[in-house]
Amino acid sequence: MAKGMREIKRQIKSTQNTKQITRAMEMVSAANLRRAQRSAEAARPYSDKLKEVVQSIAAGSKGIKHPMLQSREVKKTGYLVITSDRGLAGGYNANVLRKVMTEIRENHKSTAEYSIFVIGRKGSNFFHKRNMPIVEEVTGVPDSPKFADIKSVATAAVKNFENGTYDQLFLVYNQFKNAITQIPTMIRLLPMEEVTGVAAASYEYEPSPEGVLEVLLPKYAETLIYSAVLEGKASEFGARMTAMNSATKNATKMISGYTLAYNRARQASITQEISEIVAGANANA
Repeated sequence: MAKGMREIKRQIKSTQNTKQITRAMEMVSAANLRRAQRSAEAARPYSDKLKEVVQSIAAGSKGIKHPMLQSREVKKTGYLVITSDRGLAGGYNANVLRKVMTEIRENHKSTAEYSIFVIGRKGSNFFHKRNMPIVEEVTGVPDSPKFADIKSVATAAVKNFENGTYDQLFLVYNQFKNAITQIPTMIRLLPMEEVTGVAAASYEYEPSPEGVLEVLLPKYAETLIYSAVLEGKASEFGARMTAMNSATKNATKMISGYTLAYNRARQASITQEISEIVAGANANA
């Protein structure tokens, strides 16, 4: 009985230590979430305004032939997938990877038909283990990323579309809604959707609308990628905070269960000792 009680006490102590860790991780994730959410929200006005300008120019300029605006026969597809470097974030990574794998299985017969650009060690490890064609990858992205941290992969993804290496580029990431809800999202980044119903602004462009688009379109695509990275970071911290909160609650329940078992074992031990004392007294009477 004493041995069983010692084992229960060890389990209680171990679970209490785990609870302290998950609680600390929950608090850190909550602080990171607030910062990441502010960054994601701050980036939206810039990307929205850039989109407005690009669409206005495209709508008001006839005959512009830029590769980012032109659809072509799809022979090869690029996927830019945003994951995290660390785990312990619930289904954050699994949901994104499942979404892109479903798309690949349904639309491609061989690895020659697609290329992968990946941000985050979890995605990198996942694709490497399956010998999938990774063109460019970035890992070790900080909790508060700057564009410079992901510039290499963003630029490579856009340029590979421009030079015709593939014919469409999809962006796959977790869209942040709130701490509990992150939506695995896939959007076609390039070529840009045909612009309809957009009023052309009466601006004069120097040297020309075509020249302005030549500069703005790559920046616009890269800005969307960076915005998706910020959304992904907010989603990651929200998912991790929720997962650690759930783990902390589970640890609390386990501690309660172990404590109840310990008290019952202790009560049984005391009862047994009393019975042995009474039996000894009766034997000596």
